[in-house]
Amino acid sequence: MVHGVALVLGGGGAAGNAWEIGIIAGLAEAGLDLTQAADLVVGTSAGATTAAQVRSGIPAAELLASVLSPPVQPAGQNREPPPSLPMATVFERMRAIGAAATSAADLQRAMGAFGLESDSILGPGAEQRRAVVAARLPRPEWPDRPMIVVAVYAHTGELAAFDRDSGVDLVDAVTASTALPGLVPTHSINGTRYIDGGVRSTDNADLASGYANVVVLSPLGGRGQAPPERGADPAGRFEGLRRPPEWGTDLASQAEALRRQGSRVEVITPDADSRAAMGTNQMDPATRIPAARAGFAQGKQEAARVTFL
Repeated sequence: MVHGVALVLGGGGAAGNAWEIGIIAGLAEAGLDLTQAADLVVGTSAGATTAAQVRSGIPAAELLASVLSPPVQPAGQNREPPPSLPMATVFERMRAIGAAATSAADLQRAMGAFGLESDSILGPGAEQRRAVVAARLPRPEWPDRPMIVVAVYAHTGELAAFDRDSGVDLVDAVTASTALPGLVPTHSINGTRYIDGGVRSTDNADLASGYANVVVLSPLGGRGQAPPERGADPAGRFEGLRRPPEWGTDLASQAEALRRQGSRVEVITPDADSRAAMGTNQMDPATRIPAARAGFAQGKQEAARVTFL
C-alpha cells in the first residue's frame, strides 16, 4: 500500500453529520486527531458536509463547539419553506424502487429518474437549497489535502466523484452529494444534474481503495439491505433502498473487499446511546446536539480500538 490513512464519512442526515463531528472530536480528545492524520477524506451525503468541515483546518474541538451552539438565523434571509413532497410518499416510492431493482445500476438509474421527475415540484427551491448548503461549510474553497465528495449522475445513475481537480465548486459538489430524490431538487452543475451519493452506497468505502488504513464512520451502521416495515419512520434516509450483498455496494461488502486488498479497516457505527440520541428521524435538526454529545462520548471510547494510527 502506497497511501496511509483514509477517513470515510457516510450519510445519515443532520444527526449523522453531528454524530460524525462528535466522534472525530472524541477521538481527538483521546489523542487520535483524524483531521490531521487522514491522508484522504471521502464524504457522502451528510458525510460530504462533514468532510468539508474536517478538511477546513478548524480543530475538532471547535467543530464540535459549533454543532453544540444554537444556530443563528441569518438576518434578512427569506425563511419561506421550499416546495416539498409528503415524506410518506417519498419513502413509499423509495421502497418501491428498492424492491423492484435487479442490480445496483438499476436502482441508481431509477432513483435518478425519480429525482428528475420530482424537479417539477421541487425545482423552484434549488437556489435556496444551495445557499443553505453553503452556509454549513466553514470554507468555500476545496482544501489542499485530498478529499472526495460523492454524488450520482441523475440521468445515468453512474458514480460522480468530485475533488479539487474536477473544476466544480466545493459548494456545488456538496449540494449535489446531498440532493436526495423526492426531498430536495436534483442539483445542476454545468447543465448536468446530480443526486445524492448515498443512492450508490451509504458510505462508498470502496473509494478508499489503495490506502493501508481505512476508518469508516457510518451513521446508518451499514443498514440498507432490507426495507423498513410499512408505516415505520425510517431511521435513516437510505434504509428503504434494498442493497443485497451480491451487489457489492453495502458497507460490509465494501469493507471486506478493502481487507482482501490488504487494507486494515475499522468501522465505527453508533452505539446504543448514540442511536437513542439520533432518534427515529435523522433529518430532524433537533437531533444534532444530542447526537454530537453522544458521538463525542463514544469517540473517546473508540480510540482504544483504532490503534493502528
